[in-house]
Amino acid sequence: MPKLWSETIEAHRHAVREAILDTTAALVAEHGLTSVTMSQIAEKAGIGRATLYKYFPDAEAILFAWHQRHVAGHLDHLAELRDQAGDAGKRLEAVLQAYALISYHREHHGTELAALLHRGEHVAQAQQQLIDVFRDLLTDVAATGDLRDDVGPDELASYCLHALTAASSLPSEAAVRRLVTVTLAGLRPPR
Repeated sequence: MPKLWSETIEAHRHAVREAILDTTAALVAEHGLTSVTMSQIAEKAGIGRATLYKYFPDAEAILFAWHQRHVAGHLDHLAELRDQAGDAGKRLEAVLQAYALISYHREHHGTELAALLHRGEHVAQAQQQLIDVFRDLLTDVAATGDLRDDVGPDELASYCLHALTAASSLPSEAAVRRLVTVTLAGLRPPR
């Protein structure tokens, strides 16, 4: 089989999968988790039900895949900020600011959908990746002497994660920026 044909099939499969994920998320947002059927998803995505079942066994599996894609996009963005050239302190601030804004702007799924999406291994793995991003940057900042040395980078990474998760309940982006400032102050060496 020619390589071009293989790439074309893979591109088609990827496009169908993406359409299924986007369609399902839109239907759940519009009608609620328990109201969405595989038939509705197939119809709105423009594919047959048999094709849909080749990709996913049920709507819950589609939502898990959608959530994994969504979280992976955030983690990729944070890793890009971490890996930029330049001052470690400024990169740390950029990553903390971006994560706090992600938390602030997080789509507020209904209670039922949140309970479904925020359980399981993929959430624990994503949280560990996030802590790793924070820890890597904190280690870089520690090398400059601009990080407190009475608490290790692993503990400080956990502190950042939990402190900035509070951004989801703040009333404004200005409040989010203040939270980031307070979090950064907690990372500096004591005077």
